[in-house]
Amino acid sequence: MYNSMDKLKKALSGDDEEEDRGIVTQISDASTLSWSTRIKGFAICFILGVVLSILGSCLLFLPNGLVIFGVLYTFGNILSLSSTCFLMGPCNQLTKMFARTRIIATILVFVMLILTLVCAFAVKNAPLTIVCCILQFLALTWYSLSYIPFARDAVTKCFSSCLD
Repeated sequence: MYNSMDKLKKALSGDDEEEDRGIVTQISDASTLSWSTRIKGFAICFILGVVLSILGSCLLFLPNGLVIFGVLYTFGNILSLSSTCFLMGPCNQLTKMFARTRIIATILVFVMLILTLVCAFAVKNAPLTIVCCILQFLALTWYSLSYIPFARDAVTKCFSSCLD
């Protein structure tokens, strides 16, 4: 009989099915962190990511704040996104990120992360950097919704009904 923590571990690690496990999974399982360490790593990474994003937003209006904003906001989002590697493991995370149902959303997230940094560092165009940050937020939201069953369909129907 599983307790709720075991069920949560199985759901987040993707091991909710009993099946023959390959060598990569066995090696990954043998070298993984304890569940307590995974939760702590996730929390630290996620909270640090949120703090960096908020700090970047607060520093936007300082002299040369555009570059600081773009960098902190983008690295905050990268940290928040990668925090789930502690829960699922990096291989499982990459497999899920590049699954058929979310590959386009994943590519859009990476493109917007890169474009935000390019607009902040190379182009140094404040309005364009802010537009990229907004698009980055939307791309991350669309990506995140792909993990909730039927959420993207619901959002699409909601916006299409608003446009009718």
